[in-house]
Amino acid sequence: MPRNVIFVAPFPSEVTMRFVRAAARLDDVRLLGVVHTPPSGADANVYHDFVRVTEPLSEKDTVDGCEVLRRRHGQPTQIIGILEALQVQIATARVKLGVPGTPPEVAELFRDKSKMKAALRAAGLPVARSRLVGRESEARDFAAAVGFPIVLKPPAGMGAKSTFRLRHMDELIGALQGMGVSPDRPVLLEEFLRGEEFSFETLTLGGEPQMHSISRYLPTCLHALENPWIKWCNLEPRDISGPEFDEIRKVGYAAVKALGLSDGMTHMEWFRRPDGSVAIGEIAQRPPGANISLMTGLAHGQDIYRAWVRAVVDGVFDGPWERKYAVGSAFLRGPGHGRVSSVKGVHEVHQKIGHLVAEANLPTLGAPKADGYEGDGYIVVRDPDTDVVADALKTIIQTVQVGYSA
Repeated sequence: MPRNVIFVAPFPSEVTMRFVRAAARLDDVRLLGVVHTPPSGADANVYHDFVRVTEPLSEKDTVDGCEVLRRRHGQPTQIIGILEALQVQIATARVKLGVPGTPPEVAELFRDKSKMKAALRAAGLPVARSRLVGRESEARDFAAAVGFPIVLKPPAGMGAKSTFRLRHMDELIGALQGMGVSPDRPVLLEEFLRGEEFSFETLTLGGEPQMHSISRYLPTCLHALENPWIKWCNLEPRDISGPEFDEIRKVGYAAVKALGLSDGMTHMEWFRRPDGSVAIGEIAQRPPGANISLMTGLAHGQDIYRAWVRAVVDGVFDGPWERKYAVGSAFLRGPGHGRVSSVKGVHEVHQKIGHLVAEANLPTLGAPKADGYEGDGYIVVRDPDTDVVADALKTIIQTVQVGYSA
């Protein structure tokens, strides 16, 4: 009798479908879907059955969709999904259908940045000072305590979206008023962390990280977000075993335990301050985006998508893994607004470093300019030598030019 696994995947983006396909390939699994937009093309039959919902982020629609599938096919063994904005809803569906997995209170700790940081501080971990504010007086008090610049973000935001660096009091008050902040609609204010920004990923089973990976952001996410012409890069060095990462390994593992994750992947953003100390920015209970999942698999020569579903469905890690390569992603965009009108320099990049390219998704002519730091396309490179990969990223961002027109 196959196991019923429900994958809550509202939209069939390519990243999401890589995980969905991996789940469909597991042994003895009948894959069922809760979707808003059904997959098409080669993925049209990836689900044995699916339910369409009209409000994809709704807890009610998520729970009801899972219940419909339970009535059709019997009790599910797992309910899973990769979207950060759905982790609490998925956890609630598990409880209501009597399915094991991450409980809502743990999912909420990862999702609500204010609660997350309180739990990390309580565990004695280094984290940016922060405060949830719903009144101007609270914001003024926080700014007086930490100084400017400060960072404003939604309590349940992700990927630096709707995140702002505020440089003085007038900007802060204007932002609060413009966003309609109130006790019922609070925002999170944070100390602005200076230094180099990195990520720290784990694959965890039974509360114990089984593997970890580290990448460096070039430049920081917020700087890239504030400067929409910058071609943001992410570099995973081959060797992460040195003493320069000892502290963040200790902190990263402790953060997973402090927030109570049993099985799954985590994605933590962290800073190395100018004095060498480390501080956690935030941590999410999901596979990482921004090509980091892809890059981590390439760095180890492993199928990272299968590894995640094996962890959350089978409770197994097929390791240990050897880190064989350095990997980098360059995200392609340029100055200006409108729609992509030209992409120049691709042929030159192919001639110079084509042998290093592991995957590429070039900007689509006519597509509207993306509003995030991941840009309109990307090129991923891989080599055993970290310096070779770093030089290849420089070649890409200096050579590829994306143009736009109204």
